[in-house]
Parts: sequence; structure tokens; C-alpha cells
Amino acid sequence: MRHRIAVIGGGPAGLTFARVLHRHDHPVTVFERDPGPDARPPGGTLDLHEGLGRLALDKAGLRAEFQELSRPEGQAMRILDTDGTVLRDWLPRPDDRANPEIDRGQLRDLLRGPLDVRWGRGVTQVVPGTRDGVRVHFADGRQETFDLVVGADGAWSRVRPALSPVTPHYTGVTSIETSLDDVDTRHPDLGRLIGDGSMAVYGVNRSLVAQRNSGGHVKVYTKFRAPLDPHPNLDLADAEAVRSNLLALFDGWAAPVLDLLRHGTAFVHRPLYVLPVSHTWTHVPGVTLLGDAAHLMPPLGVGANLAMLEGAELAEVIATAPGDLDGTVRAFEEQMWARAGKWAEITAAGLERLVSPDPTEALALFDEVQPS
Repeated sequence: MRHRIAVIGGGPAGLTFARVLHRHDHPVTVFERDPGPDARPPGGTLDLHEGLGRLALDKAGLRAEFQELSRPEGQAMRILDTDGTVLRDWLPRPDDRANPEIDRGQLRDLLRGPLDVRWGRGVTQVVPGTRDGVRVHFADGRQETFDLVVGADGAWSRVRPALSPVTPHYTGVTSIETSLDDVDTRHPDLGRLIGDGSMAVYGVNRSLVAQRNSGGHVKVYTKFRAPLDPHPNLDLADAEAVRSNLLALFDGWAAPVLDLLRHGTAFVHRPLYVLPVSHTWTHVPGVTLLGDAAHLMPPLGVGANLAMLEGAELAEVIATAPGDLDGTVRAFEEQMWARAGKWAEITAAGLERLVSPDPTEALALFDEVQPS
């Protein structure tokens, strides 16, 4: 039996789910609100963990292709004190592939492959329990009906209200992101400072992380504790005004670290939101959630990995046990909630330590999780 299945959202969770179903010759349609694959920057780099993201790629039959694109050297991590002193400088061994990095755009294209992705199809509402199945209302006024709708549409999911009234809440931590291009040619000193992977600096209630992507592109992420709108009169589209505010916030830090902000080309404001650690819902036939739509947590390197594995696992059980679709989804949700709840607790505690009044908490956390 071939169920009518729709995935809402073309991120790692939705594409992995669809790709595993496709591998099992089960039709599936991905609806994505972006008008096309290049409508906006795909984001930074991801480290895919053995047993999580890479297990998902195994289930999709994409391990070899991933290994060709990934950057094992990107696992390198350097931590500086605010005065520029190197506190830790960890380099992976030549054969160390524990958490190789891959650009989000490369991963998206790898997963998308031959899938049926309907671009420019934003969703406004999902209505379960109709006579013909679950009705999806689109922003263009059209409606379609499916046996199963999988919401993989992120933090502000339009599918979630069909299952849960809960919405994300602000963590008290804001991130402002900037980037540099051709860093090794245009800013070779900064390229050497960052190294092959990431460089982090932790201060009192604030941090700065610079992370290499492929092709000499570097993402720089600042995080700091602040009210949701700390500068109500600041025009966030005014790059120079944002830059000045950040330089003031990190005043006194080592000049090379501040140069990452001075040379940033644009700034993106990202307040960090989360869902409750124990977020669950009463099962509704024909609708479920994956990834951030189900369990939004702080961005500490787990979310995409977890979302991909969930997508792969759900697709696999649907494809291999097609008879009882509702029972299959219900059992999957129970498993997902248990695992995601544990990771939500870990990442919430991790954010507290990484943006802390005591910067040594971040260093201690690194020592606890980094391979020797």
C-alpha cells in the first residue's frame, strides 16, 4: 500500500525523511516555502555525528557521497582567552572522522537529489480528521489532502498547531552572525587565527566563534545575554550601526578577535528560542513532527543530527511496515520524545555553560566532550 505522504519543509529533517522513502520506492512530496534552492543563504557548516546524522545518511544510501564532500580537518578546535592567549588547540588525527564537517548547502543538495520538491509552496494551515485525510492549506490558496503530513518546517512550524498549542520561548541569549569571504587571500592573519576548523573565545556572558566553511568562507557567531530587544532604536539593517554596537559589547578583547567583526560583511540577528525540554503532544492520526518543529533546542551541534536520524527512522519504518500507518507513527513519536528530551536537557545545560558569568565553564565543557 502506497500512502499519500507530504513533507512540509525542505531542511535536513524533511529531506532525509523523503530521501529514505524514495530509496524504498515510496512516493513522497516535499513542499518548501522558498521559491527555489538558492532563494537565501543555506547557512553555515554542520558536523555530522556517527550514530546520528551519519547513520541517517547510511539509511539514505549516501555515506560515500558524504565522505567525498565532508571536511574531517574541520573538526579542529581552538579556544582563546579574551586577551588572545591560546588555551586549547585541538587537532584531529589524520584518520579521525568522528564529526566531519559539511556545508549546509552541500548537505541539502546531496539529500535533495532526485526528490520531488515543490518550491514556493508555503503552508498556512494543516487540518487533520477530514473525510479524505489531512488537508493542507497553502499560501497560494490551493488545498491538497494526504494520508500523512510530516511537519519538518522548523521553529515556527505551521504544522505544529495541528498537534500542540506550544510555541518557542526566548532563552535570554541572542546571536548575531556575520561572515567573511576568501579569508585566506583577503585576511590571511585571520585565516591562520581560525585554523582549519573553528576558533572560540568565551567571556563574561558572551562568546564569539569563528567557523570555517568550504571555499575560504568563514561564519562568525557572537552570543550574549540580553533582553529580546536590547537596542530598540537600532536599525538591524544598518551594518555599520550593528558593527559599532558589537565592538562596544566586546570592547577590551584581543584586536585580532575584534577584526573578525570589523571585517564582517553583513549581520544577521538571531535571538535563540527553544521549545520546552519535555515537549510532547497527544497523538493525532495523519500528522507528526520532526526536528525543530518537534523539539527546538539550542544550536549546540545536535539539532540537525537528531532531525536527520528521526527522518530516516520514520521513513524506514513506514516503508518496511506499511500496513498500520497510524500505529507506526504513534510508536515513532514515543521513541522520538524520549531521545529528544534527553538531548534537550543536555543542550539547555550546555548553553548555560557556554554563555556564562564564569568563562571557565565553557573551557571545562570543552574538556569534558572533546576526544583526548
